[in-house]
Amino acid sequence: MGVDMKTQGEIEGAICEGVARFEQEYMGRGPKDIHAHLLGDLLVVRLQGVLTAAEQQLVKSLTPEKGRDLLKQVRTHLVETARPVMEAMVQEITGVKVLSVHHDISTVTGEEVVLFTLAAQPFFRETKKK
Repeated sequence: MGVDMKTQGEIEGAICEGVARFEQEYMGRGPKDIHAHLLGDLLVVRLQGVLTAAEQQLVKSLTPEKGRDLLKQVRTHLVETARPVMEAMVQEITGVKVLSVHHDISTVTGEEVVLFTLAAQPFFRETKKK
């Protein structure tokens, strides 16, 4: 790997860019805020402000349980459908195979969490201390 090896921050930044682009292309809008955290062999991506205007209206117009359940079903289905794309993107950035993907969204806060379980902890270059 050597010289082209990324730092943990560079990996997390590239994951944020890739997931934000995915949200834009597949869901119709990108997140207002996004953070990725590499914790050993877990990659946690937290997105905020992801609900579209249509999704917000859907949640308001139905009973809370029905609106929430319907939105979660649709989002989960979209993530499952596009899962190979997300897995390939994560594997390309981290250099590690993705074992599983877990996803949830809050209809109250508009926050979404995607958790990737990786086959191993990605290698990254230590950042130089100043």
